[in-house]
Amino acid sequence: MSNSKRLVKGEKKIFGVCSGLANYFDTDPTLIRVIFLIALLGFGTGLLLYIVLAIVMPDN
Repeated sequence: MSNSKRLVKGEKKIFGVCSGLANYFDTDPTLIRVIFLIALLGFGTGLLLYIVLAIVMPDN
């Protein structure tokens, strides 16, 4: 078995998407949340992307 990372949901605030992404990329979940907020307010794509990831990402 390899030690490869898997993209899974993390600790849940709403759906666990941001903390799962933060765990995968070894960064702070707050940074990921800010990026989603900027994508939502600036480009209008943040909410759609978040919903798609909440559906597609497997649970831990």
